[in-house]
Amino acid sequence: MNIWSMISSLIISFRYEFFMPLTDEHRFGMQLAHLTRGWRAELDRRLADLGLSQARWLVLLHLARHEEPPTQRELAQSIGVEGPTLARLLDSLEAQQLVQRQAVLEDRRAKKIVLSDAARPLIEKIETIANALRIELFEGVSEEELRVCMSVHARILANLERS
Repeated sequence: MNIWSMISSLIISFRYEFFMPLTDEHRFGMQLAHLTRGWRAELDRRLADLGLSQARWLVLLHLARHEEPPTQRELAQSIGVEGPTLARLLDSLEAQQLVQRQAVLEDRRAKKIVLSDAARPLIEKIETIANALRIELFEGVSEEELRVCMSVHARILANLERS
């Protein structure tokens, strides 16, 4: 994250604090959003040499983590994008011969998305870079701190799913 982004975040936080004091819950949400954007942006920067946009590497990683090839609809839900957006991404990944669409016998309209053999070495590089970043980011965080954080996040996610 560059210095101007950090300064901008501080100014926005100051404005909110000055006019409307923030609760810890509000600060937590802002911090979580800031962490998510920063983490993803840094990973995107590190993966730029592989010629992959954030959207493309995200699709490849999601596919690699599915035990069975998902349908296009399942993949869109997993990634959190609309169907037409994913269709365009898959078109470009298919043109690069990184994925293949395969017919689903039970539903002629559905297509399973399968990683090609050519995608495997690329995914290994993505995973290596992502793991190195993860190690850097969790430096100084104890196992206990991580467990507590994960427990809090799980509780908030459960509340979100109930709402």
